[in-house]
Amino acid sequence: MRAIVKGLLWSLTALGAQSVAPADERPYTVKAGDVLAVAVWKEPDLTSNAVLVRPDGTFSFPLVGQVDARGKTVQELQNLITERLKKYIADPVVTVSVQEVKGNKVYVIGQVTKPGEFVVNPSVNVMQALSMAGGGTAFASLNNIIILRGQVALPFHYNDVVHGKDLQQNVELQAGDIVVVP
Repeated sequence: MRAIVKGLLWSLTALGAQSVAPADERPYTVKAGDVLAVAVWKEPDLTSNAVLVRPDGTFSFPLVGQVDARGKTVQELQNLITERLKKYIADPVVTVSVQEVKGNKVYVIGQVTKPGEFVVNPSVNVMQALSMAGGGTAFASLNNIIILRGQVALPFHYNDVVHGKDLQQNVELQAGDIVVVP
């Protein structure tokens, strides 16, 4: 079996296949509600430790104007701000960092011990979110859990996952997902 796996891996590598980084290795993308620190070296007037990303996913910064942060990493925002500042400052050195992760929220509602919103950093799957909510109550219908993602409802059967079956349904939750435990 190991020889087959090694052969497949070698074949994929030889074909130039790109690997997909695990969730914990992917760079964090900024979300609405996050608080950023933006600093421009040798420009104290262009330094702020509390830049709030508004609900529409944008923020304002002096000389730069409106910045759309939706789906962007810290590095991408740093590059964008640097480019815009080049009109006013020769060779600006910009640093952007996430001060507070507040936008990456998931919700667990229904028959759980502690329903509510949970800020997840950087991500959690359904089982982890259920654990954060204290697990199901005695009245929970654990085989009828639904994950609401926008206009899509994803089924989740707790007993299958607990017994190591159908593990692909234990999806990584995305910001705004709602786990409903009837």
